[in-house]
Amino acid sequence: MAKPRTKKRTHVGAKNPKDKAPLPGRSTAAVQDPKSMVIRIGAGEVGSSVSQLAKDVRMVMEPGTASRLKERRANRLRDYVTMTGPLGVTHLLLFSRSESGNTNLRIATTPRGPTLHFRVEKYSLCKDVRRAQRHPKGGGKEYMTSPLLIMNNITTPNSDANSKVPRHLETLTTTVFQSLFPRINPQTTPLKSIRRVLLLNREPASDGDDGSFVLNFRHYAITTKPAGMSKPLRRLNAAEKLLNTKNTRKGGVPNLGKLQDISEYLIGGENGEGYMTDGATSGSEMDTDAEVEVLESAPRKVLSAKTRAAMAENGDDGAGEGDEKLERRRVTLTELGPRMKLRMTKVEEGLCAGKTMWHEHIHKSRQEVQELERRWERRKQEKEARRKEQKANVERKKKEKPAKGGKGEGEEDEDSDVDMDGNNSDLFDEMMEQDEFDSEGLAGDAEEAVHEGMDEDEWEDEETEIANSRS
Repeated sequence: MAKPRTKKRTHVGAKNPKDKAPLPGRSTAAVQDPKSMVIRIGAGEVGSSVSQLAKDVRMVMEPGTASRLKERRANRLRDYVTMTGPLGVTHLLLFSRSESGNTNLRIATTPRGPTLHFRVEKYSLCKDVRRAQRHPKGGGKEYMTSPLLIMNNITTPNSDANSKVPRHLETLTTTVFQSLFPRINPQTTPLKSIRRVLLLNREPASDGDDGSFVLNFRHYAITTKPAGMSKPLRRLNAAEKLLNTKNTRKGGVPNLGKLQDISEYLIGGENGEGYMTDGATSGSEMDTDAEVEVLESAPRKVLSAKTRAAMAENGDDGAGEGDEKLERRRVTLTELGPRMKLRMTKVEEGLCAGKTMWHEHIHKSRQEVQELERRWERRKQEKEARRKEQKANVERKKKEKPAKGGKGEGEEDEDSDVDMDGNNSDLFDEMMEQDEFDSEGLAGDAEEAVHEGMDEDEWEDEETEIANSRS
């Protein structure tokens, strides 16, 4: 009789359980690592280059991103926001193309914002970066861990609340980019786990405080080599480690079959008549700026009880065996791509909606700002009134069901399903509202214009034409 098949789970479990205790000084929500979704808004209109750029940015955000996300032409922003709660997504990176052909990037924090609007002025794909390199790198284990974020010149020392780029905007930008990746503890994080670097460098203003906020986006891979060793010696060291492993591949072992002595290989040159320095004995001054000291712990040998007792009698405690060794290694960076030049154009308070906190080209007076504050306060009151009315209608319909002999309390009704995703329905109403200015100061982006609904007058004209055609 055949053995019955045993089902096995094929999916990977969550790495951050919700019952994990939070760190001291942090809330429960901060336990989970940040997760992001890189999305193309208007998947059919952005073009092949922007689509490839979105895939490259997903590689940068690995492993905490949806790398196999498939967008559809019919998907709206509301569809993605609905799934951020159940999936635990904390950030949305939205690529789109405006009516004038400019590529835009929006970085939104879920579920309530804020949203940073950038215009992608220049970009280079990963394949373009690799094509320009002599020895490109990538495709290994670099993407198994999150990159190390390095920000330079984001905050200027002379900025304040009255500057064209205010100080609170610089602080907000720093906080948003820091929240994209999990935090690391320098004392406990192993150095081998840091394999990539994401560099954000803010370009200085060309004409003093001109109100521009431009970031250069670079992505590098980290490689380390032993310092003070020549290339042949490094190859011999690597070959020794390879021979001591169970790996059958011997491609890393140097071929010494045509040489008479090992010194010919180490000295180099034709027929061994050359000279090769090891970097430590040369007369020139060494460049030690890119060298770091790493503690390498050697494996300890497990001793038996008799051996430990004999060593104790002889006064040898074995402290010198297996101690941590200090090793100097040279750090090199290899660019992985993509490259982007991002110009910030607008900052919104909500998730792709809400009050405009800062705009690059449009500046309002104090009276206009106060008028906008009153308008937003009036909208908030109207929204609260609609919410109360909606809740009252739901309660009234629930009370009318038993009297009319309708569905029971355990059954669901379409009218009572107000918040399908657990979020407030007014959040989506706020998202779908057209703001006063978009990332370019136009009436709206391309995706908003494509999905824009007809006005009532246009529908009346359509109904008239249909009636005339039927008659």
